[in-house]
Amino acid sequence: MVKKKVKVVNATGLQMQSAGVFCQKANEFASKITFNYGKNNTANAKSVLSVLGAAIKLGDEIEISCEGEDEEDALKQMVKIVEDGFQG
Repeated sequence: MVKKKVKVVNATGLQMQSAGVFCQKANEFASKITFNYGKNNTANAKSVLSVLGAAIKLGDEIEISCEGEDEEDALKQMVKIVEDGFQG
């Protein structure tokens, strides 16, 4: 398992459009991909409902975790999509 913390930089946070981009990217990988936010909360990065339920906004920090055969590449790409402001 690999993990990395990243700050959400886009103005709307993880709202409908950005959540869709985030989930679409996560679903490109075989690895299990989740993110931790707040106090002991975890969301499934492959589920739009789970991502939207996290209510992540501009400036929030999330910790992305990837576990599986392509975990290194998955983490690199998931962090990049957040740092790029969800510009899929």
